[in-house]
Amino acid sequence: MSLKDFNFNVHNTENYSRLGVIQTQRGNINTPAFMPVGTQATVKGAFINDIKKTGSEIILSNTYHLMIRPGIERIESVGGLHEFMNCDLPILTDSGGFQVMSLSKLNKIDRDKGAIFQSHIDGKTFVLSPEESIKIQKGLNSDIVMVMDECPKNTNDYDKIKNSMELSTEWAARSKEKFGVDKLKGLFGIVQGGLFKDLRIKSLQNLVNINFDGYALGGLAVGETQKEMFKVLDDIKDFMPENKPRYLMGVGTPSDILGAVKRGIDMFDCVMPTRSGRTGLAFTWNGQIHIRNSKYKYDNSPLDKNVSNFSLNKYSKNYLNHLFNTNEMLASMILTLNNINFYQELMMRIRENIKLGTFEQFHDKYINKI
Repeated sequence: MSLKDFNFNVHNTENYSRLGVIQTQRGNINTPAFMPVGTQATVKGAFINDIKKTGSEIILSNTYHLMIRPGIERIESVGGLHEFMNCDLPILTDSGGFQVMSLSKLNKIDRDKGAIFQSHIDGKTFVLSPEESIKIQKGLNSDIVMVMDECPKNTNDYDKIKNSMELSTEWAARSKEKFGVDKLKGLFGIVQGGLFKDLRIKSLQNLVNINFDGYALGGLAVGETQKEMFKVLDDIKDFMPENKPRYLMGVGTPSDILGAVKRGIDMFDCVMPTRSGRTGLAFTWNGQIHIRNSKYKYDNSPLDKNVSNFSLNKYSKNYLNHLFNTNEMLASMILTLNNINFYQELMMRIRENIKLGTFEQFHDKYINKI
């Protein structure tokens, strides 16, 4: 195995929580890991160099959005997504299945053709098959590629979820065949099955038989409660392959992450830290701060006095309140960076505590605090 081949190793465990390293051609990713979301080939409101300074070791970009704008040809013309956005970090690209469900004005699922949908930008019709999704992601030259799946909306309709899961299994096999052999990249399967234990386990077993480099849990963070999400993780944690990374897609809040790490998850992504930063919500070790609130008008203390990274603690709540209430773009930039920095501090401390065997205490201390 080359030093650049995709690989994963677990180094420490504490009950179900795991400390590991994903090896990619563009660098190692210490797990549990959080991926800032760079949907449109940019993490909104932040330079990549600043994202790296937070301790981020991988980012996520979106196949659906990049396919629509600017189009894969423009990105391929400069060598791929890393060159296009001037990013030397590893990049994971999702397959586009979730956005087909959540954004399109009209979508139709055809078992053979894939997802037929209208662009949320101009109504233009696109067809995204499993093969086309893999082709696009290879054109983007991402380091971790996701199979094409159907992500159903949250429902208790067992038959509907079962049919969707079976379709996703078929598409996963087609994705694997199109992906071929590429030791430099990781190809992840996506477990579906809604809130039904038997469907989740069946979906996972089907994917393990196909054999992927990692296994993601999809179809969550779509309206279910945290308790329901944790039950899905509890139901499946004993069946997940131990030697492959486990990725919980689109999750989540700090408490979501703590609870999922406790149940064996290695990777996370979510727009929450960046989207919240743009709207005035700051994450800190003392809890969330809604900086637009009038009570901060004369509060000259920093968001978190213990944060030295980027000198973020030199900005007072008073000043940040002013920036947000006058719609200054610097406000969004500061809080975006603050939030990503907090998430990466959280992941670092999670990893430290797993290594020390104290993660359970750390979990219990912060699960209801942050």
